Formats: sequence, C-alpha cells, structure tokens
Amino acid sequence: MWWGNDSDLPGFILVGFSDRPQLELILFGVILFLYLMTLLGNTTIILVSLVDSKLHTPMYFFLSHLSFLDLCFTSSIIPQLLVNLRGSDKSITYGGCVVQLYVSLALGSTECVLLAVMSYDRYVAVCRPLHYAFAMHPQLCMMLASMAWLSGVATTLVQSTLTMQLPFCGHRRVDHFFCEVPVLIKLACVDTTFNQAELFVASVLFLVLPLSLILVSYGYITQAVLRIKSATGRQKAFGTCSSHLLVVTIFYGTIIFMYLQPAKSRSKDQGKFVSLFYTVVTPMLNPLIYTLRNKEVKAALKKILGNKTLSRTF
Repeated sequence: MWWGNDSDLPGFILVGFSDRPQLELILFGVILFLYLMTLLGNTTIILVSLVDSKLHTPMYFFLSHLSFLDLCFTSSIIPQLLVNLRGSDKSITYGGCVVQLYVSLALGSTECVLLAVMSYDRYVAVCRPLHYAFAMHPQLCMMLASMAWLSGVATTLVQSTLTMQLPFCGHRRVDHFFCEVPVLIKLACVDTTFNQAELFVASVLFLVLPLSLILVSYGYITQAVLRIKSATGRQKAFGTCSSHLLVVTIFYGTIIFMYLQPAKSRSKDQGKFVSLFYTVVTPMLNPLIYTLRNKEVKAALKKILGNKTLSRTF
C-alpha cells in the first residue's frame, strides 16, 4: 500500500523502547519527573527575569527566550512519549507526527542560533565592557532574537516539508520515540539522496556554523580574561560565561552526535538515548546551571521568595 502526505491516511507506530517493557516503566517515572522539573525551572527563570528589574539586561533577555524555547520544545515531544511509555498503544496520528516534526525542528534550530547569539552577548560583555550598554541596545537584542526564531521557522518549513512529501509505501514503524527528520527519511521507499544532502547542509548551517561562531567568541573571551591581572577579575569574567559555555557543551555535544555522525556508525539504541538526553535532560539542566552558578539569579529568587514569605506573615 502506498501512502505519503495525506492527513487522512493512517499514522505512525513509534517503536521507542517497546522492546524493553521493564525499561519503559522506569523511563516513564524518570521522564515525568524531569519534565515537571523542566516546567518548574524554566518557568521560574522567565518569571524571575520579568519581575526583577536588575535582570532586565540583554543576558537575561536571551536567557528568557532560551527557557521559553525549552518549555515549548519539551512539550512538543514528552507528553506523547509519556503516553506511549505508559500504555500498549505506541501510535501517533499522521497530523500529530507532522505537528511534532515541524514544531520540534523549528525550536531545536532556533536554539542553535540563539546559543550563538548569547555567545556574542558574552563576548561584548567581557571584551568590550565599556561599550556593552551601547552595543547591546534593546533594538539589537530584539533583532537578534527575531533572527533566531525566523531562521528556525525557515528551516523547518523546508526540511519538514521535504520529508513529509516522501512516499512511505506503507511503512509505519518509526524506530524512535518521536517524529524526527533522520528517522522518517529512513522510512521512504524512494531514493533519498537529495533529502540526505539537504539534511547535511542544514546540519552544517545550524550546528557547525553557530558552533564555530561560539568557539571564535570564546577564543577572544579567553584572551581577554588572561589579560586581566587580578585573580578576582578573572574569576568574575569567567563566571559570566561559564554557565553559557556549559549549556553549549551539553547541547551541541548530543545534537552533533545525532545529526552529523554517520548513521551506520551508531546503534539504534545509541540514537534513541542520545535523543532522549537532548530532548529531556538538557532542557531540565539549563535552568539549574544558570541558577546554581549565577549569583544574580539566586539573589533575585531569594528576594522574590522573601517578599512572598513576608506578605504571608503579615
């Protein structure tokens, strides 16, 4: 039976971890906990950045966008994953798969660009501190954030549309836990050389290029930090960048493994667990990294919680 891009046609079977029933029960509990932590942590970052006037700076403006991205990204994948882990039904409707593909790819691509934008912000803060307020003015910050969002939308309109136009010829079993471009391309019953080439080009544009810009930024930042004579000054300068650098390392490390490593060189389980890490674990870690390693955010949280405690007392 041939079927392709018609929303009235049957959906897909997300195989996921169904070959390991005992693991599914464990994953359900762990993923549910991490998802709730993701919702709590990222929502807290957004609210704190809005409420505390001291955090109305470019750094926290971009951090709020990152937290909003993580909230939307995980919510486009995890609820369906939890449903499939909990019951025997592993299916997802055709429309649900299309929505998941378009939304998750747009948000993931946006995050790649946004992290590069955040590295530029850190570069200006450390290497051009006297010009920071002038250089990172609100209009530029808004333009950079808009560029990140629009680039994500543009790439998903191209990649997802090309992927869903492929004929799947009755192949419904997706050996993954969500609809992602690389695994859907494997279901096609035609030559996918063009799609593979397009995927590679998109991966270079949204992974290699932003990561290169980040590395260049941190190269200049490292030089600037080493020129600081006082140990306290170096520690302060490094502290403004360490959280972002840690987030970049975790995020890009897992994404590059999934999208740039040849599919034949990794096992199916490796791909699933790597995807699980950047769709579930990384969005939960981001707010923890920024709150636990950032004195300004911790001070803002204490201030807000302290005010609430006092208001309840009186």
